[in-house]
Amino acid sequence: MARDTQTPLDEEIERAVRDAEPQVEEFEDELQSPDDAQDALEAIEAEADADNIVEADSEALTARVEELEQRLAETRDQALRAAAETQNVRRRSEQEVDKARKFALEKFVKELLPVVDSLEKALEAMEEEASDAHREGVSMTLKMQLDALRKFGVEVVDPQGEPFDPQYHEAMAMVPNPELDPNTVMEVIQKGYLLNDRLVRPAMVVVSQAAK
Repeated sequence: MARDTQTPLDEEIERAVRDAEPQVEEFEDELQSPDDAQDALEAIEAEADADNIVEADSEALTARVEELEQRLAETRDQALRAAAETQNVRRRSEQEVDKARKFALEKFVKELLPVVDSLEKALEAMEEEASDAHREGVSMTLKMQLDALRKFGVEVVDPQGEPFDPQYHEAMAMVPNPELDPNTVMEVIQKGYLLNDRLVRPAMVVVSQAAK
């Protein structure tokens, strides 16, 4: 039987089929078996799980860092509070020590004041016929006593002619006096004393009041 004569179109088709066969074979070689595909899938899943683990570890680490920072801030705050409280205690202690040092002599000063009062009254009561030596002796003794008290922070409160101050003066009487403004100290019966600016004994005084 005679072979059919091929047309140019048939020849072109056969040529295209021949060219395509190597590419099909190469594609088939690249195709994986079912086991290989499963292994590849498992590898992908394992890689995804590893990424999830890393992400979870990162979140846990971030939370831990935030917790430690919060604890550090609380510890720092507690340390600052403790330091401030220690400083306050030290300051109060220093103030109490200074106060004790300043006023430790208060009781002793109170015991000496009657002696000063007696010397002053003795000097005032001396009659003119008293000898100058006697008068000078009492005056010198009084001065030495006052100088010793002044050396330790004792000050005299002698408000003659000053406005009455209830913080430092004790009114023994009020007497009408048109020559003085009301509430003026017109007579000092007994002088007062301060120890380092704190009142040890108020001055006993007579205060003027408006004349009726």
